[in-house]
Amino acid sequence: MTESLWESEVVEEKQPDQPAEKPAEEQAGETNSLALSVDEFSALEERVLRAVDLVKRERQTRAAAEERVSQVEAQLREQAPVAEKLQKEVEVLRDERDQVRKRIEHLLAQLDALEL
Repeated sequence: MTESLWESEVVEEKQPDQPAEKPAEEQAGETNSLALSVDEFSALEERVLRAVDLVKRERQTRAAAEERVSQVEAQLREQAPVAEKLQKEVEVLRDERDQVRKRIEHLLAQLDALEL
């Protein structure tokens, strides 16, 4: 009797594990769900591809910008001594202008003294 009880319990435990037949309505619902999943997957795939393309373009743009920065820095290093030389030259010319102005003012003052 113990064996028969055990066998009936085993049979009862096996039954829930076996999949039951699904009605046609549920199968149709799963097909629609599957179709939506494929559509959703396609949309996701498209978004991922667009994101990858965007990242590629941004990397190319960044590389080009970094190249331009390198070129501009090189030009700046080349032109820095020239700019420094020109700045010194401007200072010298201003000093000369001030000296010429003072000499002209002195000469004008002497002319004014002669007219009196």
